Amino acid sequence: MNLISLIATIQYFKTFCIGILGAYAFRFFVCVLSIQLTGCTGNLNNTESVDAFIEHMASSHQFDKEKLYVLFDSVDIKDDILKKISAPAESLPWYKYRKIFLTEARINNGVKFWRQNEQVLSAIQQQYGVPAEIIVAIIGVETSYGQNTGKYRIIDALSTLAFAYPPRSKFFLGELGKYLLVCRDENRDPLEPTGSYAGAMGVPQFMPSSFISYAVDFDKDGRKDIWHDNKDVIASIGNYFSQHGWQKDREIAFSLAENEKDYGILFDDLKPDLRIDKLQSIISKISGSVPLNTKVKLLGLKQEHGEELWATLDNFYVITRYNHSPLYAMAVFQLSQAISNKKQSASYE
Repeated sequence: MNLISLIATIQYFKTFCIGILGAYAFRFFVCVLSIQLTGCTGNLNNTESVDAFIEHMASSHQFDKEKLYVLFDSVDIKDDILKKISAPAESLPWYKYRKIFLTEARINNGVKFWRQNEQVLSAIQQQYGVPAEIIVAIIGVETSYGQNTGKYRIIDALSTLAFAYPPRSKFFLGELGKYLLVCRDENRDPLEPTGSYAGAMGVPQFMPSSFISYAVDFDKDGRKDIWHDNKDVIASIGNYFSQHGWQKDREIAFSLAENEKDYGILFDDLKPDLRIDKLQSIISKISGSVPLNTKVKLLGLKQEHGEELWATLDNFYVITRYNHSPLYAMAVFQLSQAISNKKQSASYE
């Protein structure tokens, strides 16, 4: 059984076992196959899916088919990528997730990054209206200010998920195609760039489609270098937020007074839809100072005991367009506040 067939079989049995026999049956099935999967890395070979993809790139974007076949001969399917995408950090409860990003080291390094790039951060804040601390926090959460941009070759990550992860193969096939376009346009060898297990690239961890739509050549040197040029990185994030509707000088979120019990509130749709005046009929004390006709979304974040209840606004929703997890957006928001407060207090020391 080749690797792609094996992964497809696992996906089928996962649905069958969990739906019919329960999670323990699926775990047993995985144990039986573990010998075949341990350390598994395989070449794509000339599967029908790869053939179809190459044909599409040749006919739609004028790629040379023979060169693509040579390229994909060097591509590897990575089993650990398939494991990681099945257990993302966003599945953790908030009180555990928060500890990953709200650390003294990440706060201090955020202040340092801000000071080192203050001029361009100020220019981008003025141009796009996105606060410097939000851009810094995004970079801090994504890659620890460029220190950890990912160890996987982008082409391996995208190919693994495009050809060996059926639940999201359509999305990643699209990203793989866009990645090849990015490499051609930016004159990069597709086998060289590295990134996350999901194929996110560079310091801001843009997916290829985001790179095409939002990356900015801030210093006008002819390249949109989100790997090494902090000016392009910062401008690209500012442009991303601006294009997704960031509202200058508007609040992002505020905590609510009643936060002791478990409200069971965590929405897939984070678009604000509850007016403040209606919220006041549910929550007696509101700490934010926004107009009564402002729309918010209630967000419950799990603590070890009960939930922390927040009201999130449109700018919080914009952060979730960068990563759709509300935990991610809250980590960015709270890290941005911590960095800003540390920078201000340090300036008076």
